[in-house]
Amino acid sequence: MRATVFNGPRDVRVEEVPDAALREPTDVVVRVTHACICGSDLWPYRGELLIYGEHGRMGHEFMGVVDDVGPEVRTLRKGDRVIAPFAFSDGVCEYCSGGLHTSCVHGGYWGAQNDGGQGEAVRVPWADGTLVKLPESVDLGDARLAAAVATLTDVMCTGQHAAVSAGVGPGGTAVVVGDGAVGLCGVLAAKRQGADRIIVMGRHDDRLAIARRFGATDEVRERGPEGVARVQELTGGGAPHVLECVGTGQSFATAIGACRPGGTVGHVGVPVEPIALGDVHGRNIGLVGGVCPARAYQPELLADVLAGVIDPSPVLDLTVTLDGVPDGYAAMDERRAVKALVTL
Repeated sequence: MRATVFNGPRDVRVEEVPDAALREPTDVVVRVTHACICGSDLWPYRGELLIYGEHGRMGHEFMGVVDDVGPEVRTLRKGDRVIAPFAFSDGVCEYCSGGLHTSCVHGGYWGAQNDGGQGEAVRVPWADGTLVKLPESVDLGDARLAAAVATLTDVMCTGQHAAVSAGVGPGGTAVVVGDGAVGLCGVLAAKRQGADRIIVMGRHDDRLAIARRFGATDEVRERGPEGVARVQELTGGGAPHVLECVGTGQSFATAIGACRPGGTVGHVGVPVEPIALGDVHGRNIGLVGGVCPARAYQPELLADVLAGVIDPSPVLDLTVTLDGVPDGYAAMDERRAVKALVTL
């Protein structure tokens, strides 16, 4: 089969690799119909966070059709259409039972030495605990709906995790740091949680237009201390709920600075730089979040997407084929696209 392989910084290729196949009785093989390129994939792409190793598979966001089923799989059958979270999990351990599937004792992540989502097929361990089956009535021939569902493999769930971690609720004021796909989904999630005022911090016109469409009421284009000062001016001293959706040292400093004393920063950006915590300590700011347990959020968000309550599809503003994956990485790296959808 063909799959995306990491060959070094800015050297992503689609190559022939061994076919995905069952190894354990609890596995299924999924034929991928849609995948995505994640903003977090840009860290290894740029050589800033080397997680894939030599010739590692790439991609952790995919959905498709079950092609083969292990003998101990109970909830899935061949032909079922499914979405995958960006990590696999058994669904029954103490962490999964508590909604923290990314800490599953049998879990792991797609890519590197496991099959990656940016390929023709994926072996899925612990399929019963990992995959979410789509209703048969869902028409993935509808490009908009397919894109909206595809965001549930990661970014919409991660935006939701940021909003929940920050404690966003009805009538609240939230600040979203970052106008990438996760930040934009964070805006949509804050709106979904009932926030009355949502301040998005970003500086790209096309992305800020999506943020307004998703419910942002204010925008702050300044960065660093100037951005913090502007948020404090808008909110009278800082917001009680701040969503950190980037992962750099500057974005964390901005999120912490934009938070009022006693408030909470919900952080979901993959940290790639040291983070100073003196201000967190001195002003009693809660720092909550981490890697999103996407599997915990998928059922409720899928229900909202299918009901038309939310539509995160605009964050996928570029569509490529599998052969076009390297071009998709380049477009996102060069800020010519927010997020790429891969159709197979």
